[in-house]
Amino acid sequence: MKVLIIGSGGREHAIATAVAKSKRVSEIYCAPGNAGIAKLATLVPIKVMEFEALADFAQQKGIDLTIVGPDDPLVGGIVDVFEERGLRVFGPRKNAAILEGSKAFSKDLMKKYNIPTAAYENFENAEDALKYLETATMPIVLKADGLALGKGVLICNTLEEAKAGVKEIMLDKKFGTAGNKLVVEEFMTGREVSVLSFVDGKTIKTMSSAQDHKRAKDNDEGLNTGGMGNFSPSPFYTKEVDEFCQANIFQRTVDAMAAEGREFKGVIFFGLMLTPNGPKVLEYNARFGDPEAQVVLTRLKSDIIDVIDSCIDGKLAETDLVFSDDAAVCVVLASDGYPLEYKKGFEITGLENFDGKEDYYCFHAGTAFKDDKIVTNGGRVLGVTATAPTLKEARSKAYEATKWVDFENKYMRTDIGKAIDQA
Repeated sequence: MKVLIIGSGGREHAIATAVAKSKRVSEIYCAPGNAGIAKLATLVPIKVMEFEALADFAQQKGIDLTIVGPDDPLVGGIVDVFEERGLRVFGPRKNAAILEGSKAFSKDLMKKYNIPTAAYENFENAEDALKYLETATMPIVLKADGLALGKGVLICNTLEEAKAGVKEIMLDKKFGTAGNKLVVEEFMTGREVSVLSFVDGKTIKTMSSAQDHKRAKDNDEGLNTGGMGNFSPSPFYTKEVDEFCQANIFQRTVDAMAAEGREFKGVIFFGLMLTPNGPKVLEYNARFGDPEAQVVLTRLKSDIIDVIDSCIDGKLAETDLVFSDDAAVCVVLASDGYPLEYKKGFEITGLENFDGKEDYYCFHAGTAFKDDKIVTNGGRVLGVTATAPTLKEARSKAYEATKWVDFENKYMRTDIGKAIDQA
């Protein structure tokens, strides 16, 4: 079968790697892809928001399955466009992708269906938000309602910081139209854990847990990023935590979306906080996380095409979902200055060191071709990932492998997975 993957980041490279393992797949295309994905797929120069052009390509090439990676096209309704053309596509429709597209919607959904989350208020104008903050307990969390590349969340320790945050999001429009509405949320303490899941509209099957590192610098300092590294499984996601989440969060979310007439088929990413009062939902994503996909999909033993087919056909309950007992750690190599200003276009050397190496992966996040060379083309450049029987071994291997590649202004956190030592 022919498969089209939409997207150009590390997540899509991880998806392409999993798809390439399927014996059912004969050809892979990726739009627009990157220099790493080009080893596995034919790159297609169509942007992710060009829905009609993508659907035209899928029809012309006889694509049997399209997998949508990023949030923007899902929230924008690409699945609806493909389905209207009779094309087989994996991901939630527009009315279900709102689970990620609007934080206000998802918070209201959790409140209505008694899904554990932080206390919150939604605001549509800055004046009301500022008035509310005068009586709020600090620290407090401000979230731009819409999509903001994982950066539209501000943790404010003082009233002055919170007021400045409201101005930044709602008045200065730092995150564009994502800040037209604001969610002001109780600050929760505890460990963050991510759980990705496959969903077929009624049945949900969770993948292995993972733990992200959002801040740009060591010791969780610096600005929020799209993710500087990850490890899987999380030792803090115990059997007891899983049992609670299965009963009170995961299935309840799927049922809530169905009850609202928003049947969800695709991947739901649950961002959880393990608080002293039990697990609570921090956020939902309507797709594979990045870099969560890099550490979770490398451990997937089931054929990803079989699992995706079962989600589309509403037969997930009949499908086995099996993961390796091994652990995985991903360390992101970024351009120094990310997530603010950084230079790109630098040649990347040493990529061949990963060729033929078992248990090692170099997922391309922001790369491109220039004069027959592979160069940096983004803030997050590579996701160096390793698997091993234990998290500590995987962490050691991943950091060792970061030395195999180099580029000017290469930057990484040195403490990815440090929490493993405290488990």
